[in-house]
Amino acid sequence: MNFKLSLALPLIICVFQTSAQEKQEGYTQQINGTKLSFEMKAIPGGEFLMGSKKGKADELPVHKVKLDPFWMGTYEVTWDIYEPFLYKDYETTQSIGAVPANVDAVTRPTKPYLDMTFGMGKENHPALAMTHYNAIQFCKWLYARTGVFYRLPTEAEWEYASRAGNTTEYFFGDDASTLGEYAWFKANSEGKTSEVGKKKPNPWGLFDMYGNVAEWTYDQYKADFYASVKGDKANNPVSVPEKLYANSIRGGSYEDGPKELRSAARLASDPVWKQLDPQIPKSNWWFPEAPFIGMRLVRPVKVPSQAEIDAYYNRAPIADY
Repeated sequence: MNFKLSLALPLIICVFQTSAQEKQEGYTQQINGTKLSFEMKAIPGGEFLMGSKKGKADELPVHKVKLDPFWMGTYEVTWDIYEPFLYKDYETTQSIGAVPANVDAVTRPTKPYLDMTFGMGKENHPALAMTHYNAIQFCKWLYARTGVFYRLPTEAEWEYASRAGNTTEYFFGDDASTLGEYAWFKANSEGKTSEVGKKKPNPWGLFDMYGNVAEWTYDQYKADFYASVKGDKANNPVSVPEKLYANSIRGGSYEDGPKELRSAARLASDPVWKQLDPQIPKSNWWFPEAPFIGMRLVRPVKVPSQAEIDAYYNRAPIADY
């Protein structure tokens, strides 16, 4: 998809990006043409030790990683900003004026046959049960709306932001007894999501990094990937997805216990999450049996080239089975 933005818009974005890059401050992103917005926190670049000796084998070896600065969503993506992407008629009601042609051209999900909130709540609640492909297409829709490149975090970026400068199992220490102050999880969630931002944030101002919904990363899940992260590969590492399964998910959800919520804990996506999907082939867009999966946005300070942006957004979906 070739997005042809107006001449004025890129100039505005360019000035904003230069200023933001110099200062690296948090900001509020308006979704152009709507009354909707979302908050982003500045995450400084740096080095950290990724993984844990106290977790599973896929968290080893503990290794040093270096990351460029980026911004990350203050909150998990909520239905409030996700639903206009899902349904054109809903987007129209949320828009100020006509929906621009480049926005209208973005491919949208097929209508789900289930209530994808699963009765857990919509306003200020995290959007959920989308596939990896669906999450990336939402980022593409945001790009069409704002002209700003948003994407999924890499596994390394997610863990780095979650740790917020700490080396302990949780950003608040190794003792899980106070986890309920920061997270909705199995012990306090009553088996459902909650509104975002109701618990304490981590030291970098990010809410619900643990629990509520687990969060997609961009990476292909490989249990032994950490062993290959050496030398130049330790700079902004990413396991580029080449297969439909499995992709890496982080943070744990409302139905997980404390061990799954640790900063280093990893979860792999699973085709059984579509087991009840009656479509053949299975939907590219939804995981009807994974109401515990959501997403959080990242924006790199270093803006990719247009070719890199197009390559990220325009990969064809892989047919499910």
